[in-house]
Amino acid sequence: MRVILLGPPGAGKGTQARQVAARWGVPQIATGDMLRQAVAVGTPLGRTAKQHMDAGGLVPDRVIIGLVAERLSRADTGPGFVLDGFPRTVAQAEALDGLLAERSLKLDRVVLFRIAESELVTRLTGRRVCRQCGRNYHATFSPPAVPDRCDGCGGEIYQRSDDEEETVRRRLAVYERDTRPLVEYYRQRSLLEEISGAGAVTEVFEAVLRATEGRR
Repeated sequence: MRVILLGPPGAGKGTQARQVAARWGVPQIATGDMLRQAVAVGTPLGRTAKQHMDAGGLVPDRVIIGLVAERLSRADTGPGFVLDGFPRTVAQAEALDGLLAERSLKLDRVVLFRIAESELVTRLTGRRVCRQCGRNYHATFSPPAVPDRCDGCGGEIYQRSDDEEETVRRRLAVYERDTRPLVEYYRQRSLLEEISGAGAVTEVFEAVLRATEGRR
C-alpha cells in the first residue's frame, strides 16, 4: 500500500502513520522528522528550513521534494509506504506523481483528517519534547512525572518554537491557504477518504484502516 495521511498540524498524522506503517511492515516517511534532523545537525538545508519553520511557514518545495525523492529511492519503499507531512501543496503533489510514475507506481489512498481548529490549538500549544531523546509529552494530557524532566532519560523537556500559540495559529492559516487545495486535487482523482481526527487514538486508527484496507 502507498498511502498519504493528510491534515492540519496537530491532527495526529504522525501517531497514526507509525501504527499503520508497523501494521503493514512498510516505512513511515515523515518529512517533519527529516527536516528537524537536518535542523539539529545544522546542515545548509537545516538552516534554511529553520528560518521557515520558526516563522510558521512552509519549507520551499524544492527542499522537501529533494528529501522525499531520495527517501523513495531506497529499497525498503518497494512494498509501500505511509507519507506523513507530504505533500503539502498541489505543486508537491504533482512532483510526487512524477516521482512515482518514474517507478511505474501509483498512490492507493489519501486519508484526510478532519478536526476543529480549537482542538488543534490545544493539542499543539501543550506539546512538549525531550531535548535529549525526543520523547513526546503534553502539558495537559500526558505530562511527565517530574515537571520539565523526561520519564525515560531525565533530559530537559521543552516547547518547540513552532508550538508556541502565535506560531501555531500562523501554521494553521498557512495550512488553510496552501494545503486545502490538495483536498480537491485528490478528490478529483478518486483517492480521497475523509475521517474524524478527534477521539481516542485507537478509534482513529480503526478509521484509518477502514479507509485504506476496506477498499483495497
